[in-house]
Amino acid sequence: MTVTIKGIASCWLSVAFNPAEGGANIINAIPGNRFDASNNLWIIPGAQDYVDTLLASLWTSRTYRVNDPREGRRAAVMIPAPSLLIGGDSRARPEPARSADQRPSQVAGRADEAGIKAASDHAAAAGRLVERYRDRIRAVHYSPMTERAYLYWLERYLKGRPLPKPGDHPESSINAFITKLAVQENISASTQNQALAALLFLYRQVLGVEVGDLGELIRAKKPIRIPVVMTPDEVRSVLSVMNGEMQLMASLLYGTGLRLNECISLRVQDIDFKRNTVIVRDGKGGKDRGTILPSTLLTPLQDHLKRVKAIHEADLKEGWGKVQLPTSLEKKYPNAASEWIWQWVFPQKRRWRDPKTKAEGRFHMDASILQRAVHEAIILAGITKQASCHTFRHSFATHLLENGYDIRTVQELLGHSDIRTTMVYTHVLNKGPGGVRSPLDSI
Repeated sequence: MTVTIKGIASCWLSVAFNPAEGGANIINAIPGNRFDASNNLWIIPGAQDYVDTLLASLWTSRTYRVNDPREGRRAAVMIPAPSLLIGGDSRARPEPARSADQRPSQVAGRADEAGIKAASDHAAAAGRLVERYRDRIRAVHYSPMTERAYLYWLERYLKGRPLPKPGDHPESSINAFITKLAVQENISASTQNQALAALLFLYRQVLGVEVGDLGELIRAKKPIRIPVVMTPDEVRSVLSVMNGEMQLMASLLYGTGLRLNECISLRVQDIDFKRNTVIVRDGKGGKDRGTILPSTLLTPLQDHLKRVKAIHEADLKEGWGKVQLPTSLEKKYPNAASEWIWQWVFPQKRRWRDPKTKAEGRFHMDASILQRAVHEAIILAGITKQASCHTFRHSFATHLLENGYDIRTVQELLGHSDIRTTMVYTHVLNKGPGGVRSPLDSI
């Protein structure tokens, strides 16, 4: 029986057992492991400690062996050649010099050990770079979604390349990577811009390298899209087939122009019932803004908060009831996490347990729950447009402009930095195709 180890990313290894059902006890001793059922192999971190643990477990098990044709007998556990590991060179390597009393298996074993050490050192260095990258992202207060996206592109970029370092001239490497995305993978312009921003962040913010002219960079063509907008009747029909908390949240999306994540992350203190205002904290681009609170939602929202407060008070009696606070406010205000004003307006149904502190609390509702409810409501309402939660925001802006409100006012409510972003909603006004009378109608 054999075990095969391969590098699959900048800091991960795949481990395949033959027969495939073996090796579970060995892998389970390694933290952070997971099983890839589609490829019938295990994925483990490629840091030095994990590699040492894996090799020690394989050696002590005395189970996995391969035929060594040079020895004519059974040999010890098979360790992969350096070309199969992270940072390995797949090109042929010259055979190292050896003394006459060295047997081929001894030389091969030493070469394998050297390759494993080099690969694990590379993986450890890559892991440290990723940690520096993550720390820098959090230091400049980028959103968790941006962090996940940037780390994905960083891992893609590091795969199969020498580790970037200060003093590099990365223009050609960045050019080749971004051009490949546009030419071979046919990604969208926005995705290509995101990948480029992630790499520029690596060199400028983490490594302190100023990136020069990228030369003939092939950019994906950005298409001009008209936003999907529902008519007032279509919005009414969608909301009519929803009920309860889902209907309230969808109504809030349409009535305030909130983004999905802005809606689910509202806290109690963000709603001002006296001024009919909703305050968006740390919105897109790290900006705060205020928007209108529809008068028709005052009573339903107040009734909803009464139910949420009862749940919060029950959690407090059971010794829990704390929420996560932004940045380091918990250190400055130790009791704020359990105060009512900091609670989520739309908390999740079940408490979650912090794996580090073992404390239980409630996070806000997951975005997928509302997305699924809106998707099902659109189908039930018979809407044939490609609508989603964000369509309510588009409809909010368009309907305000149709009702004669100033575009600058709409810009402020939506939180747009550039008026040109808001002007896209003028496509439905009487100055566009909707205001032109077809000659067929006059026949």
